Amino acid sequence: MHHRIDPKIDCVFKALPGAESNRALLIHFLNAILGPDLPAPITWVEILNPYNDKEFLDDKLSIVDVKARDARDCLHQIEIQLLVNRDLLARILYTWTDLYHSQLHSGDDYRILKPTYAIWLLGEDLLRDRPGYAHDFRLRDTHARPLLDHGGIWLLELNKFHTEQVHTEQERWLKFFKDGEALDSRALPSWMQTPEMTQAMNTLKTFSEKERAYHTYQARQNYLREQRGIQRHLDELQAEAEQERAAKEQALQEKDAALAEIERLKAQLRGQGHTE
Repeated sequence: MHHRIDPKIDCVFKALPGAESNRALLIHFLNAILGPDLPAPITWVEILNPYNDKEFLDDKLSIVDVKARDARDCLHQIEIQLLVNRDLLARILYTWTDLYHSQLHSGDDYRILKPTYAIWLLGEDLLRDRPGYAHDFRLRDTHARPLLDHGGIWLLELNKFHTEQVHTEQERWLKFFKDGEALDSRALPSWMQTPEMTQAMNTLKTFSEKERAYHTYQARQNYLREQRGIQRHLDELQAEAEQERAAKEQALQEKDAALAEIERLKAQLRGQGHTE
């Protein structure tokens, strides 16, 4: 490749499982991530919003998730989020419920509803107080009994993923997304020597060598840099505001304590005068 390409950049990410030519990659990815939670391996999918390179050139806010339907009519959503913000969890839940709800139209019966699976790859830690990189959320009671086995939400935090030896296909995909930018297509490590990873590297090669595709990649990368800068500035402003608020609260507490001490001393003097 002429240029190193980061597979986490949204236009590249969507092209990997979202291009019609990469449908086999999508099937492999879904089976790798969802694996034991599926009643049977996925063998066929219809991509509901296929990757289109033009959308990324014309619209910096284009939709970057991948939506698909499998042979059992189950729905799947895959998305990457490099920046974490306070509203992300609500957004993740909302997009899952929106996709689940989209199955019903006027007059449809609830019986037609099928399981819906959402997979989110996260570039920053979202669940900082929880160990492990993989989390799945489904409708269960306090005894882990399911309310309805209709899919759920899978969160994969790449910063928490650390492995040198790949043992599963899930680990292979996560290592590819985390370390993909550093890979040299001329000397790939042993864990990349599979048909799926070869196809994934060919997608990166397209973004590296084709002028239009590389322009798209650079434009998206610059956009994300700007968003990171804005987010950092907002975080700094929020930290300053919190420090200022804490300082004001501390000053008020000290003032209240001083006033209380003055009142205590006055009361003591009044008591002494009454005694005399």
